[in-house]
Amino acid sequence: MATVFSDNALMEFRSILTRYPTKRAALLPTLQLAQREFGYISSETIEYIASLLELTPAEVWNAVSFYSLFYRKAMGMYVVQVCQTLSCSLLGAQHILDHLVKKLGINPGETTPDKRFSLVKVECLGSCGTAPVMRINDEYYENLTTEKIDALLDSLS
Repeated sequence: MATVFSDNALMEFRSILTRYPTKRAALLPTLQLAQREFGYISSETIEYIASLLELTPAEVWNAVSFYSLFYRKAMGMYVVQVCQTLSCSLLGAQHILDHLVKKLGINPGETTPDKRFSLVKVECLGSCGTAPVMRINDEYYENLTTEKIDALLDSLS
């Protein structure tokens, strides 16, 4: 089956194009749309987006590989991103990550067998003043402790 937007996504794509001066400028919102539509950005999706925006696949790949918000493989229902930058590291990010590895039974880059959780290390979530921090899907969780994580994960299970 070819990778193509649904009719609704195609309408949204056309709307995105009206908000930007060039097709190239619409790359990031188009990739966000593609990830919502397909769940992740595959090689086929990169080719498709490149053709829609009249870019090379390499140009699209550069954006996908640069931003941690784009997934290159299918992810679980809940994507748990743990910040690993200096502020978070100094305030216990590795301890938080180790706890999540033990609690979820997976390593960074993996998804639980039931497809509920994926664990990802990321470079920066932009919340240095409230470190350590993690993001689950689109929600941020700050000033983390293992107790906060346990309560949060239990509420999602």
